[in-house]
Formats: sequence, structure tokens, C-alpha cells
Amino acid sequence: MSAKQNKALVSRFFKAQEDLSRSKADLDALDKMLAPDFVGHYKRLPGQQPDREGYKRALAELRATGSNTRYLIEDQVAEEDKVVTRLIVHTTHDRGELMGVAPTGRELAGKVILIHRIEGGKITEDRGLGTIGPKLMRQRLAQELEQERIERERIEQELEVARRIQQASLPKEVPELEGWQITPLYRPAREVGGDFYDFHFPSEGRVGLVVRDATGKGVPAALVMSTTCGMLQAVSQTLDSSSPGEVLEQVNETLWARIPTNMFVTCFYAILDPKYGTLKYANAGHDLPYLWRGGNAHELRATGMPLGLMPGMSYEQKEIELDYGQGVFFYSDGLVEAHDPKGKMFGFPRLRALVAEQGEGGSLGDFCLEELYSFVGEGWEQEDDITLLTLRRSPSRS
Repeated sequence: MSAKQNKALVSRFFKAQEDLSRSKADLDALDKMLAPDFVGHYKRLPGQQPDREGYKRALAELRATGSNTRYLIEDQVAEEDKVVTRLIVHTTHDRGELMGVAPTGRELAGKVILIHRIEGGKITEDRGLGTIGPKLMRQRLAQELEQERIERERIEQELEVARRIQQASLPKEVPELEGWQITPLYRPAREVGGDFYDFHFPSEGRVGLVVRDATGKGVPAALVMSTTCGMLQAVSQTLDSSSPGEVLEQVNETLWARIPTNMFVTCFYAILDPKYGTLKYANAGHDLPYLWRGGNAHELRATGMPLGLMPGMSYEQKEIELDYGQGVFFYSDGLVEAHDPKGKMFGFPRLRALVAEQGEGGSLGDFCLEELYSFVGEGWEQEDDITLLTLRRSPSRS
């Protein structure tokens, strides 16, 4: 065939592809122009096989992604058995995903240079370069960045909801007891967790003190914590009990049936009788508070599994008497599990030493936070909520 005939064949080949995209022709029209041993080196789609069937399959898949495809030939040169074509391809991306890019309904255009080799009136080989692929890669990147932005906004909105849930659930007032000081300190993290403290009033002037922490972060943890808060309040009032162990047993049974299996709540529940200075307490898997007396810090130990983990749990109950000038320091794991820039944890031994050192001083919670900030250094991003609660009996009867 002459160079002129070869150019005409390639032009008809482009026209057949246009007709295919407009459903004016089928693959048979293209099939007649391809040699049986056709090899396609120019991949129009990722994973395209180089043989004749792979080429036709790629064209069929492209047809399913767009419409109104046009091949505008800018220049064409033929020599011996080769035809070089410089063209601009236009297509409307309105049907299906193309190279990972969702359909936009907009026209997509790109420059292409194709080299076809022809033998016996059939196209036996093609090679080429085009700009549509890189354009689609940039579009896909832009879509991914947009999705990331939307996801970040969604997470921020969720965290804000969680913060509001936590803030609304915290006690509005701190009990004022003659001869006693109760000092809460709450520092929420940006990544909201499930920390919480609360005060109950069972009967006869007693005060219930609660510090608890739900597993997880965000809205789920805040909702579980809010649910647990309501249960503890309701159970403590219904039982009218001075037994923290009984209250935790009842809350555990109710909570176990109502929260997801992968979540639970740790809780330290104590009931103070301010008149006699007695503190009854039970622990559902929470970090052990510290009792300071005589310049030492002692752990308040009581065994019990976290709430909502399994049914039928019992909770050991103990009782201590707080003398004048003594007190108890409650806290959540956001304090002890904070890390410095080298990955070292603040830790229980450090906290215990601080309580022993400053237990009889001023504000123990503020002092511990100052030590924490010194430990983690500047630029620290708080990993978890920090809840601190100090119960102190006045140094004397006066």
C-alpha cells in the first residue's frame, strides 16, 4: 500500500473509534482493520494486554467511561510502512470511573502522538505518547486530597460533638463540705477520650466521688461515658446504698447488655462520710488512687474487672479513715501514659513520688500538671484526656 493509503487507513481507524464511542459502530469495524498478530505498545489503560484482544477490550472499557469522543488530527506523516499522527483527543468523562477518577461530566482533552505500522492493509503495531494519563493522575490526586479534606472536617465535627457531650456531662458545681476540700482538674485532649469525674449524694450527708475512663476516643467513647454517668447516678439513688461495690455490680450488669463488645469502662467509686472521715471504695479496673499520710503515698487497692466487660462480676470493697491533713489523689491514665519527645512515659513511680512529696502542700493537681509539662517539653500534643481529683481533709478541726 502507498503512503497515502496508509494515512487513509489510520484516519478511518480513528473515525471508527469515534463511531464506537457514539454507539454508531461496534468492535467489528475496528477488528477488520487490525492484523491477527497486532501488538499494542501504547497502553490506554493500566493492565492492558498488548495483543489484539487486549487492545479491543481496552477500547470497550474506555467507551464505558465517556462519550462524544473526537480525534482531531493536527498533523500526519507517512513513510514506508509507518504513519505518525499528532492529534488532540476530546472526550466527555460522564459515564464511569477512569483510571481511578470518578466521572465529572466535564470534557477531557489531551495531546497524543501515535505511530502505526501497517502491513498488507492491516494495522500490525502501534506506539505512542499522550498527556491524558498524567492529567487523570493529577485529577485523581486532587480528588483524593479533597476527600481527605472532607474526612478531616467530618472528624473535627465529630470531635466537637464529643467535646460538647463531655463538657455537658461534667458536674456544674463541686460539693462544699465543712472541713474538706474537693478539687477537680480536667484537661481535655484534642483527640477526645472518655474521661469523666462526677459527684453523687446517696443519703445522710455522704458524698460519692467517681473517676472513670471509657476505652476509645471520639463520639463513641463520649456516648458510652455519658451512658455510664446516667447509670451510676440512677443506680446510686435507687439502691440508696453506702456500698460502692453494690453500685458497681448493678451498673456492670446494665452496661454489659448495652455497649459494644469491644468497649468497656474503668471506674473508681468512693463514698465519703465527711462526719466520721471514712471513705468506702471499690474499683472497676481503674488506675489506683494514692492516699498520702505521714509523707508517704499508698495505693488504694481493691480488685474488680472493668464495667461492661462481662456479666456477673463482683467488686471488692474496702474502707479507710482519713485523719486531719490526709487526703486521696484520683487520676486518669492521660497523666501517667504521657510521653516525652524520646518516648519515655511519665509513669506511676514518678506520680507516686510527686504525691508523697506534695500531698500536704497546695494544689496537688496543678503541681502534677506543671511537672508533666516540664517532662514532655514544648510542642507536646496531649494524647489523652487528663482528669485529676484531689480529696483533702483540713489539717485541724478549726
